Amino acid sequence: MADSCTRADFWFDPLCPWAWITSRWMLEVEEVRPVTTHWHVMSLAYLNLVQHKGEGLTKEYLERMEQAWGPVRLVAAAQAERGDEIVLPLYTAIGTRFHVGQDRSATGLAEALSEVGLPASLLEAATRTEFDETIKASHQKAMDQVGLDVGTPVISVDGVAFFGPVVTPIPRREAAGRLWDGVLAVTGTDGFFELKRTRDRKPSFD
Repeated sequence: MADSCTRADFWFDPLCPWAWITSRWMLEVEEVRPVTTHWHVMSLAYLNLVQHKGEGLTKEYLERMEQAWGPVRLVAAAQAERGDEIVLPLYTAIGTRFHVGQDRSATGLAEALSEVGLPASLLEAATRTEFDETIKASHQKAMDQVGLDVGTPVISVDGVAFFGPVVTPIPRREAAGRLWDGVLAVTGTDGFFELKRTRDRKPSFD
């Protein structure tokens, strides 16, 4: 990769549909801007259940967060076995099933492992805690840069970190590039903190 490329560090939880859309946008950005993305895990379960102590969350959401550990543990286990290069392919395989195919079953996770050439035995990591400290450490790297009042995804560029962008559908081609340019212009402004409006549609994965 050329030295002129901008490095973007991207933290995601595989469970989040909005992070999935943003991740697909980043892949579009790489096609039209000199950007290379480095992928890292973070955990909504850790954020909500541990850091935020589950305050203000419904019972249904808390139950969902308990289930959220499995996919992110799987990515962390794969990274430990195959290195950083496996993170994006496995995230893509899981996310395609989770979000596009609406299949969040153990069978879907097993198929995702097979797609990227990982053994089915790795699926056991989804129910074990051995990679939780690794996940928390990766998560904390994002939080240290952006603060606690955010979710997933977090992106860091040239020492400036931000949550989002939250967008749907996936911006494609030059539209992706224009959004990237705008995001950098806004987040690179000293003292800038927030732009937000109410979401009026569900995530679209087209």
